[in-house]
Amino acid sequence: MGSLLAEIEQSGFATWIREGGVLYGYPLILFLHTLGLSTLVGLSSAIDLRLLGFASGIPLASLEKLFWLMWPGLALTAVTGILLFVSDATRHASNPAFLVKMVFVVLAVTALALTWTRVFRGPHSGKMLAAFSLVCWFGALTAGRLMAYIAEFIA
Repeated sequence: MGSLLAEIEQSGFATWIREGGVLYGYPLILFLHTLGLSTLVGLSSAIDLRLLGFASGIPLASLEKLFWLMWPGLALTAVTGILLFVSDATRHASNPAFLVKMVFVVLAVTALALTWTRVFRGPHSGKMLAAFSLVCWFGALTAGRLMAYIAEFIA
């Protein structure tokens, strides 16, 4: 597995992302990752907080439209996340914070899909799901931010 990751990381494309020195390389990818993530997590958190009883004057049904912004946010985050991973694959794969981040992301996206199907398409109130979603997004964001600092200790 290590040799495959090293091969990916040493590809011309990964080298260009990492070392290209142009604004439309790593900086743009990182910006787009942040944009997609903030759209996805921000809107998901707004729905979660509404499900927990905040802003109860806003009809829950009106928030369903936000999913059509969250799905592209998820796609943008996933694509740019893969590009960021490719640029330094061996270091990211060996970073325990990366694994924690990915577990939280999978759980949060699962909670998002369940919110759509069980709350907006079904009879569930979604309070426990909303609390779980907020915890998972907080965990994913925290682990993602800590990746840079954890990497210093394992390098």
